[in-house]
Amino acid sequence: MEFAAVIHRPDSEMAYLKNDVFQIRLKAKRDDLKKVALIYGDPYSLISENLDPFYQHPQPMDKILQDQYYDYWELEVQLPTKRLAYAFVLVDNDDEAYYYNDQGFWPVDHDASLDNANSYFRLPYGHEIDAIHVPSWVAGTVWYQIFPERFANGDPTNDPAGTKSWNPQDHPSRTAYYGGDLQGIIDHLDDLANLGVTGLYFNPLFLAPSNHKYDTIDYFQIDPHFGTNQLFGELVQAAHQRGMRVMLDAVFNHLGINSPQWQDVIRYGQQSTYADWFHIHEFPVTYQATSNPEYSPAISYETFANNPQMPKLNTTNPEVQAYLLSIATYWVKEYDIDAWRLDVANEIDHHFWRAFHQRMLALKPDFYILGEIWHRAQAWLNGDQFSGVMNYPYTGLIIDGIIKRQLSLNQLSAGLSRQLMLYRDQTNMLMFNTLDSHDTARLMTMATGNYRLVELAIAF
Repeated sequence: MEFAAVIHRPDSEMAYLKNDVFQIRLKAKRDDLKKVALIYGDPYSLISENLDPFYQHPQPMDKILQDQYYDYWELEVQLPTKRLAYAFVLVDNDDEAYYYNDQGFWPVDHDASLDNANSYFRLPYGHEIDAIHVPSWVAGTVWYQIFPERFANGDPTNDPAGTKSWNPQDHPSRTAYYGGDLQGIIDHLDDLANLGVTGLYFNPLFLAPSNHKYDTIDYFQIDPHFGTNQLFGELVQAAHQRGMRVMLDAVFNHLGINSPQWQDVIRYGQQSTYADWFHIHEFPVTYQATSNPEYSPAISYETFANNPQMPKLNTTNPEVQAYLLSIATYWVKEYDIDAWRLDVANEIDHHFWRAFHQRMLALKPDFYILGEIWHRAQAWLNGDQFSGVMNYPYTGLIIDGIIKRQLSLNQLSAGLSRQLMLYRDQTNMLMFNTLDSHDTARLMTMATGNYRLVELAIAF
């Protein structure tokens, strides 16, 4: 038996409360164990003279998934007292058996520790408030992502200077404008409804100089090239009337260089009211310009990537926290949005996201919070920060296996199994699974125009 490959961690995706049952998982070297059983019960029952010790009744676990290196075993158990002590009985291919508990591995003939409640893994009490709570509407939602500047030009009177006529053969630059706006979206809501869309995910709508709007100037104002706050309210109401939820995109990691807060820092330096709103190494703030305005090799303040146009916010500052929470609150209370998608979410401290989570769910108990995280995200998905993440590693496997054909079917299956086992079942139902987005190549491009491959990936 490969003891070093046997992995379990309580109070994680390997042991958690799911509705009114405990979900218990074990990870072990692939094909190394013939059988796994769970011994479990209320720890206080071990000191009762009237009850048989629960360790006399092992329950077999199911091997539910495999990846290239590991098997995943699982069992759901339920206890009326909601107090759980448990250990594993492991049997290898040579029929050698061991106990695995909080203190390590023990031969089954060494059972002195079984009467000691402190030797077991523990979930001391199944508090419902600590469980992952699933907004019932999310799992069945069909999202349609809208990059507002590109969707439809419904009101030419608000077009930015230099707006181009739409041409599907164009290869537009990052600074090209085509006049997309809120009115264009409203005009096509019935078309989206007829496609079966039940959720609208908007890339940023707030006042900003770029076409992508991730360099925000004012979070409380819809960019005039898109429309007005009042028109956005009408859009949300019209979407809700069609059974569609609305998710806004915001980047709380940084502001745009044209924001009033950063302009105040440029003007007043260390004496600025907002000097502590950012991570500034020296004053006055400077950067070395290059031919690419979005890159600098030398910046005197912290930024998104190496982009001097996007100074990073100091989210440990209580004033910054209050400011960002007021933004998030405003769009929920005033316009009844249903979800936030949070850009560069992994570069903001967990303390802030816990406060954000509490504030949003106090406003709407079924609110959906989606973080942009491209890597494994367990630290954000324990029920106190995000509902789900963009889940690019999961859908990336589908791209690599079906579109690019770089993986065998066994490798694809193993990779998907590994990703599923990173998270609780409830969390997997809340992930944002998309085969392309504004941050990736488009699916048809990756498939080099092969529409049947695109259909296959979508069907899968």
